[in-house]
This record gives sequence, C-alpha cells and structure tokens, in this order.
Amino acid sequence: METVYEAAGGSEGMLRLARAWHERVMADEVVSHAFHGDVEPDHIERLAAYWAEALGGPEGYTGVYGDEAYVERRHSGNGEHDEMNRRAIERFDEAMTDAELTDPKLRQVLHDYFAWATFTTMYHHNTADIADDLTVPRWSWDGLQT
Repeated sequence: METVYEAAGGSEGMLRLARAWHERVMADEVVSHAFHGDVEPDHIERLAAYWAEALGGPEGYTGVYGDEAYVERRHSGNGEHDEMNRRAIERFDEAMTDAELTDPKLRQVLHDYFAWATFTTMYHHNTADIADDLTVPRWSWDGLQT
C-alpha cells in the first residue's frame, strides 16, 4: 500500500507543502510571531524532511538534522497558544491547496496528522518534561502508528 508520503508526492511533494505552509504562516499576523528570532535558514527543507519521515518516507530528518527530542525542545516552553495553533492548522489546510494536494482522503489524513502534531507533540510547557530517547512519531492512513 502506498504511504501518505508517497501519495503526497514524495520528497518533492513534502517540499512544496513545507514551502507553501511557511509562506502562509509568515503572512499570518499571529502565527508568524513564532518565527521571529532564531529560525534555521533551511527551515523549509528541515520541515519537509521531518514530515517525510513522519508520513512514511525515509529517515531524512533524523539521518541529517537531529532527533525528536531536539524538535520538541525547540518548539516548547512558550506557554499556551491555542489560537496560534488553530491558525497554523488553518494555514496548513490552505497550503495543501497551494501545493496542489487535492485528493480528499489525502487532505484529511494530512490535516489530522498536522492537527495532532500541533496540539499533542510540538508544545510542552516545560522542556524538562521531554525525554531524550524520543523517536519521530509515525503517521499512516490509519493515524498514529504505535
């Protein structure tokens, strides 16, 4: 069976989606706040590699950039921001259109993944709560893989 990563266009599809999402959030007055400061210059490529790995593709993020603990620590410790999260998810849904991801089933799975990751794994109140041995959560057509 084709993975979500493959259905989304593989590495090129992930790069198109990451680029479209980044452009959308940078234009959003609320979500762009998260990108003020020390954003990696290759953020789009990192994001595409991370999503690829999470969605059934190669280990392009952990093989090159870092591990899940690094990702979660980088995004944590900033308190509640449910409005920003909600808007980030809305920008993601729009970015899927920009990236020409039109299949309804694929869009739903990608939306569910992004919403889950945004509210569940990305933002902890305290970075000390993040274990050192985390792996990138894997998502399939059936949701979170355990």
